[in-house]
Amino acid sequence: MRHGIGMPGLVLFASYLGYGALLQGISFPLGAGMLSTFLVWALPAQVILVGGLSAGTALPALALAVTLSSIRFLPMVVSIAPYMRGPKRSLLLELICAHYVALTLWAEGLRLLPHMPGQARVPFTLGLGNMLVTLSICATAVGYYMAGEVPLPVAAALLFITPLFFTLVMVRGAARAMDWMTLAAGAGLTPLVQHLDGGLDLMVAGIGGGTLAYFISRSLRRRSRA
Repeated sequence: MRHGIGMPGLVLFASYLGYGALLQGISFPLGAGMLSTFLVWALPAQVILVGGLSAGTALPALALAVTLSSIRFLPMVVSIAPYMRGPKRSLLLELICAHYVALTLWAEGLRLLPHMPGQARVPFTLGLGNMLVTLSICATAVGYYMAGEVPLPVAAALLFITPLFFTLVMVRGAARAMDWMTLAAGAGLTPLVQHLDGGLDLMVAGIGGGTLAYFISRSLRRRSRA
């Protein structure tokens, strides 16, 4: 929980200030917006959700759009799930830990959890996740009531802080040539897929860039051995 109060929590707090201001701007109920932070806790999906509800989008279409936007978390959960298990397996705890997997917890978890003893991983994940969600809910309320004081460009910039922080964390954690190739490939694919519908752009750029970097790395290793 102390770790969550640090830079990861500050970044999320600033991002959800922008989300709260967005709720005020489209006259969306604050209570429902805070509930979306607690239950969804995925900022792009939340923006799609509240925007679609405010615009009167059909619920099945809106549910599909939110689902497609959140599919990008599947590779994250799969990659970090082994590190969120304690010495004694508990399906309930593992499902709760998986709910907290978002960009911030995933990046910080991959950096810190592998170096922790097994019995400390679940408590750390739950403590960090609960603190981050709590800060996000509080920031949603603060941003809502500050909306009249925050210009629209500033609110948009606050929403941008989370992906920017995530990118910096990935750059900081890049230690191998494969890591740098993956980041470069994902960044290179992003302009080509940014107009895809349903929030698939990030998933396609991430998985596509990682796959491309993997095959390039394999090809370079084979040539070096030849």
